[in-house]
Amino acid sequence: MLKIYTDSDTDFNPALCAEYGYKLISMPYSIDAKTTYPYVDFENFDAHAFYDLLRGGVLPTTSAISKEQYVGYFEEDFKAGNDILYVHFSRAMTNTFDAMDQAVADLKAKYPKTRFEEIDTKGITTISYAIVREVGDLVKAGKSLDEILAWAKEEVDHFAMYFFADDLKFFRRSGRVSGLKAAMGTLIGVRPLIHMSQEGKMVSVGTAKGRLNAMQALVDKVAELGSEIEKHRICIGHTDAPEIAKEIGRLIEEKFGKQNIVYVDVNPTAGSHCGPNGVGVCFHAIHR
Repeated sequence: MLKIYTDSDTDFNPALCAEYGYKLISMPYSIDAKTTYPYVDFENFDAHAFYDLLRGGVLPTTSAISKEQYVGYFEEDFKAGNDILYVHFSRAMTNTFDAMDQAVADLKAKYPKTRFEEIDTKGITTISYAIVREVGDLVKAGKSLDEILAWAKEEVDHFAMYFFADDLKFFRRSGRVSGLKAAMGTLIGVRPLIHMSQEGKMVSVGTAKGRLNAMQALVDKVAELGSEIEKHRICIGHTDAPEIAKEIGRLIEEKFGKQNIVYVDVNPTAGSHCGPNGVGVCFHAIHR
């Protein structure tokens, strides 16, 4: 039997996991030395309350989970001999998967007949969300593990995501965006445009003057790179900026007609690096 996993950094929550049959691995964040595990330490994510804390000056930190925690998540299915597929956020963004690799190696030695596979979405938050849902659709359609892995090998790099943030202090602090100049934070109204690269990293690819121009730049990227967008979800993620997200959705439909648009609250662990009022668009593309 196939058992599927994802993690909270993909913006999946317990309700979506129940819909598709995913088991959810919680990725933590810390505020004032108190570590919180999403959907373990709380039932529902209050995005507005969390991002208001950040607006008030709170700067959360994030951390990896341990080998022992991964063993706790996976061992039941290893013991049962189930095939396991973990669809996760980008390996290139964290060292948490080093601990996972150690856990899986130990479990394989203990339960050698169990098959463990993974799909690296080469992204985080909304782009990962889109891919995790597509994999879930394949599972619902009865596709085999090998068919799903073949799909991922071909399709993961055809999901693109472009986004902007309002306050660069969060990205500067995390150091996770390649090419982002700290000096940009002193330029009034300038918003860097960032995308998820084929290597699974956040890369600054340009700037826009003012929020309206930044919003239009995202729509322009859909026009430039979009491929069969009508056959896939367009996922618009935001860090407590629903009005901006919906306006981008309106601009997309004004240009391309009615689309299957899904609005996504960015999870608090990833949001700790982005800050409030950020918005991104994920769409099916000719390339990232």
